[in-house]
Amino acid sequence: MARALISVSDKTGIVQLAQTLEAAGVEIVSTGGTFRTLSQAGIAVQEVSQITGFPEMMDGRVKTLHPLIHGGLLALRDNEEHMQAAKEHHIEMIDYVIVNLYPFSATIARADATLEEAIENIDIGGPSMLRAAAKNHAYVIVLVDPSDYGWVGERLAAGEGFTQDEHFALAAKVFRHTAAYDALIAEYLTRQAGEVFPESISLTYTKAQTLRYGENPHQQAAFYTSTQKVYPSLQTAVQKQGKELSYNNIQDANAALSLLLEFNEPTVVAVKHMNPCGVGTGRDAHEAFVRAYEADPISIFGGIVACNRIIDADVAKPLTELFLEIVMAPGFTEDALAILAKKKNVRVLELGEFVEDRTSSAEHTLRDVRGGLLVQESDVRALTPADITVVTHRAPTEEELSELLFAWKIVKHVKSNAIVLTKDHQTVGVGAGQMNRVGAANIAIAQAGDQAAGCALASDAFFPMPDTLEAAAKAGIRAVIQPGGSIKDQLSIDVANEYGIAMVFTGVRHFRH
Repeated sequence: MARALISVSDKTGIVQLAQTLEAAGVEIVSTGGTFRTLSQAGIAVQEVSQITGFPEMMDGRVKTLHPLIHGGLLALRDNEEHMQAAKEHHIEMIDYVIVNLYPFSATIARADATLEEAIENIDIGGPSMLRAAAKNHAYVIVLVDPSDYGWVGERLAAGEGFTQDEHFALAAKVFRHTAAYDALIAEYLTRQAGEVFPESISLTYTKAQTLRYGENPHQQAAFYTSTQKVYPSLQTAVQKQGKELSYNNIQDANAALSLLLEFNEPTVVAVKHMNPCGVGTGRDAHEAFVRAYEADPISIFGGIVACNRIIDADVAKPLTELFLEIVMAPGFTEDALAILAKKKNVRVLELGEFVEDRTSSAEHTLRDVRGGLLVQESDVRALTPADITVVTHRAPTEEELSELLFAWKIVKHVKSNAIVLTKDHQTVGVGAGQMNRVGAANIAIAQAGDQAAGCALASDAFFPMPDTLEAAAKAGIRAVIQPGGSIKDQLSIDVANEYGIAMVFTGVRHFRH
């Protein structure tokens, strides 16, 4: 008679599968809570302790770690020596293993979870059984994912067998699952130990969706999300309408959200190809949108609009007059959703409430390189008054300083070399991703046109030459914020003084490659 070993924390669908196994003539062995669940459902089931001759002990820490269990999982059925040893030691073969693990992820996701609780939810026996069964997949069907119960149950009910390819695919899934489980434990304990850059790192993400394609149609792609929830994020956003998100949609939306999180006042951000093309703040969401739109009414076409306030009908109406890929906000009124529904292809994403601590879940950024991975602390440093040094004869006025700080938040999210011009808390010129800084400045100034006069200018890194200040002075720019630190800083300071420009150094740069 075939034998199945069942031990699950997640009981979803397990009774139905066990009933199918029983009907197929499979003997069922189980543990603890799973045994009680199956018994209460009227299923004939033996406890593991009946097989091993040892009771579950040490609060359930020891129950399946026994030769009578692992011998039945690991024995090669076509190996005479293995089978003779099994016969001598009264080891029965186990043909089906249905196991899922202690809820470690759910435990550490709780705000009040203690280290002790987390450690108690590290499963030992479960991974051991899964790995043993998966290693011996030629003879054992091993299930770790409840989504597989359906087709496996159908096959059993029909009296059909399983191909070796199916055995192999299920085993591969087990090793992915246990690797992800171990990686999550390692990540959590490493963080608890205060290790920032350990000697090795293991990352675990879960596939959220298969994408139509990547950056280009000839590239396949998928979206994976962290096992831990991050708020607000594309992971936790709720799509209210529109087509499925694409690879580029997700990248652009994430860029928009990252910039939006810099602001507390009502703000709207428009993003195109990972760069902000318009940013505006206002007394309310409508005024902020008007400013973001008027900042660059051309580039916003086909872009993404993100707002940090609930969008109502007054904001939704002008949004429907544009071709947009995505509209994002913490929430939408019913009237706004009805209006946006007229543009059925627009993807509407509800981000949910913006949490106060917006940086805790973004401790590191990762970037793959050929043959490796770059890991760094995320650039979440906020500018403080202590960081700012006035380096020119004229100090910025209170109004100018407010404008400079606004521009500084934006330039941090523009690809380097980056120059941002703002006026009245609205972008009027953005120069992004240029090979030299004066080139970025000239693009921003050209975009601003007549509005450049009286603007604030932010640069993500220092001026290696005074040419950027000279271009700014000729355009009538009145205040500049930059990191400083060039060996030729004094030349730029001299130009600023010559034209009466107020310039401050931050001592912090924001390269964004």
